[in-house]
Amino acid sequence: MSSGQQIEAGNFAPPRWALLPFNSIRIVSWNINRGLQLRGVIEFLASAKPDIAFLQEADLNARRTHHLNIAREIAQELQMNFVFGREFEELTQGSRNSPAYHGQATLSRWPLSNTRLIRFQKQSNFWRPHWFLPDVPPFQERIGGRLALVTETNIAGKMIVTYNLHLESKGDNALRCSQLEETLNDAQRYGSRTPTLVAGDFNLDASRGCAATLTSRAQFQDAFSNQHVQTTPPGSLLDHGKVIDWIFTRGPIHASQAGVNRSVSASDHYPLSIALAFD
Repeated sequence: MSSGQQIEAGNFAPPRWALLPFNSIRIVSWNINRGLQLRGVIEFLASAKPDIAFLQEADLNARRTHHLNIAREIAQELQMNFVFGREFEELTQGSRNSPAYHGQATLSRWPLSNTRLIRFQKQSNFWRPHWFLPDVPPFQERIGGRLALVTETNIAGKMIVTYNLHLESKGDNALRCSQLEETLNDAQRYGSRTPTLVAGDFNLDASRGCAATLTSRAQFQDAFSNQHVQTTPPGSLLDHGKVIDWIFTRGPIHASQAGVNRSVSASDHYPLSIALAFD
């Protein structure tokens, strides 16, 4: 699969957005669980009014989401520009002539440019097809790998670099931290004075262990100031939810009004939101 085939883009934001002055911008990051509850996802995002949104687990042409292009549907409804990076080809959700994918989408009211993918060097073997498994949805056989979707956004003359992450859900924290380290190493090319965001589903608690060490060493700040609540709903009476979704900032920007929107039930993750101001 060539890089051109791995990335899709569309522009639906009215041109006037590129000219409007601003004091701060609204950021949302959310694993939308394929877009299975698309109407609920759109309704929340429409009410939250994000200026930039990072979405993980967006489907493209999958049976389970009615063969819709989820990222494009959301961008059109919200009148935003978008880029979409294909994380996996979902072998049980499409066909040879009409393949299905899921991945990350970044939406913005301003132009998006220089989009690229970091497909992590270290991956889990869990998702690979096996001859002994039937070709049916419960087995989720896939081709591809976890990635970071990198974009540059021009906000009325100010450039911000964003990394939309989805770290591996299978395997251990050492694997996830290697993927995070690859992302943070890539961010060094922009320098510490370039406004930079790293956000998404980390599948680990980034306030401790190797993830905390890596983000601190790379001079990234937790937008929630380590005051996180659970970002996934409880799975049972004994499961109180997990703290696995994060937003980190670096450079001449500062975050405020951080919140986890725990009243939203359109996914198996809660959306995170912050206000972001340029220093």
